[in-house]
Amino acid sequence: MGRSVRITRASAVRGTVASCALLATMSLMGCPRDGHAGHPGADDSRSAQGSAAAPAASPAASDPATVSPSTPVPQGPPAVVPAVREFTQRSGPGWRPAPGARVVAAAGKPADEARRLAADLGLTYDAGPARAGDVELIARAGQAGGPESYELTVQDHKVTVTAPEAAGLFYGTRTVVQAVRGGGGLPEGVIKDAPDRPQRGLNLDTARKHFTADWIESRLRELADLKLNQLGLHFSDDQGFRIESSSHPEVVSPQHLTKAELRRITTLASDLHITVVPEIDSPGHLGAVIAARPALQLRDASGTAARGAVDIGNPESARVVDDLLREFAPLFPGPWFHLGADEYRALMSRDPQAAYPRLAQLARRRFGPQGRVQDLATAWLNDRAAVVRGLGKTPKAWNDGFFAGGVVSPDKSIEVEYWTGKETGARRPQDYLNEGRSVVNLNDEYLYYVLGEPNDFRYPTGERIYGAWSPPVLRGTGPVPANVATGADRVPGGRLAVWCDRADAQSPEQVASGIRLPLAAVSQRLWDPRPPRLSWADFAALAAKVRR
Repeated sequence: MGRSVRITRASAVRGTVASCALLATMSLMGCPRDGHAGHPGADDSRSAQGSAAAPAASPAASDPATVSPSTPVPQGPPAVVPAVREFTQRSGPGWRPAPGARVVAAAGKPADEARRLAADLGLTYDAGPARAGDVELIARAGQAGGPESYELTVQDHKVTVTAPEAAGLFYGTRTVVQAVRGGGGLPEGVIKDAPDRPQRGLNLDTARKHFTADWIESRLRELADLKLNQLGLHFSDDQGFRIESSSHPEVVSPQHLTKAELRRITTLASDLHITVVPEIDSPGHLGAVIAARPALQLRDASGTAARGAVDIGNPESARVVDDLLREFAPLFPGPWFHLGADEYRALMSRDPQAAYPRLAQLARRRFGPQGRVQDLATAWLNDRAAVVRGLGKTPKAWNDGFFAGGVVSPDKSIEVEYWTGKETGARRPQDYLNEGRSVVNLNDEYLYYVLGEPNDFRYPTGERIYGAWSPPVLRGTGPVPANVATGADRVPGGRLAVWCDRADAQSPEQVASGIRLPLAAVSQRLWDPRPPRLSWADFAALAAKVRR
């Protein structure tokens, strides 16, 4: 007979070393977007020196290296990040890796996941049948819970993981690995687990700062261990274009990823059930393209160049950007392509019509006497969205690229990525939700890790994310009104965002260390909608203990 264990704050995970190595609660935040973002609250930042990796947790009684396989595993929910959502305790010794233990699975995707788990635990893979001491992975098409769900049963000295799809099997294996690291094994009982939000991950600005393929691959493995499933790559901006291009090689920066390296990254990401989302931001943030193609530069009425902005009245601007979209979309196997659309300098002036009279005239010619510069920009976004939709991608764009009250409306198929409410004329998150759009959370108050902390930004801390942020907190520190729907179909998730405005402020190693705990906190808050049950100190210690 089993008994249900209600997972509350009182049921703290045994085997965590509660104050072992309270990692410097470095955090992450991203691009301040040309300095129009504001102060993200109290200064809870950490210095670059504080970004150094925290010491590993000291050995505990549950350390698998120091405990006999015959010793019962502590009861209660397994010690993992993010915490499992449902656990039913049963009486029994649980499971620990023991000599002769195998990971068993049939051919196909289960076998792929089984081989990875066997390598992680130092066990052998076998096609079966399973026996006592083994971990068995079973694909069960139609099993309830969704594509990323899994069930894990520990009974009679054996672990069985079942899931409807390979992603769920993979997340079940991550629970096994972390439970061994954090508590030596798995307790007797049944876990039923699935994420609350389908989009969970990291956004990385590789345009302002080059990150090597090896560094990115390390982040992919870290994301996978935390059951995060998305990596956004912002690889084109004013400071650089960081992936090899055959259609426009002239725009590529000296430091960049080759296409071979990109294929390596996307292959590993797919193996780890992570989608890489490419971003070519336009019509602003195209300085690297303009440097190679100066005829595309937007200028105001006085002839002054608008930094990073292409002239959307010049058909050549659209042709070059569309060439790049068509070249890169097939290189990313996921369903999305990010179009940027934020901070177009023509629309950041007090009177766009007066400052850019040629664009205003073109808008009236195309859209009638009520046409404005914002309508040209919206038409530009819609045209780029049509290009990527034709390539099989769902378009995404930043919230400040969506304008209200115009003759032209943004296409409803474009997914909103909400980052700030501090821009001139910024709209509230509920405005987009009330229009029926889905809105992904990249709230710059909590989720922006901006190198050098310019414009009053502060490096976010995992503790602040863990204690105060949740998916409905899309802008500032408060959630959208309670009468606005913010379920997974409307706010499908969020990403921590690294923006490299002062590229030399931190080394890649410091960035990796600084975002470690914020990523763990984001993972927890997107996996389980309930308030976290562990204290921050216990959670931070557990995150240190179970990480790769």
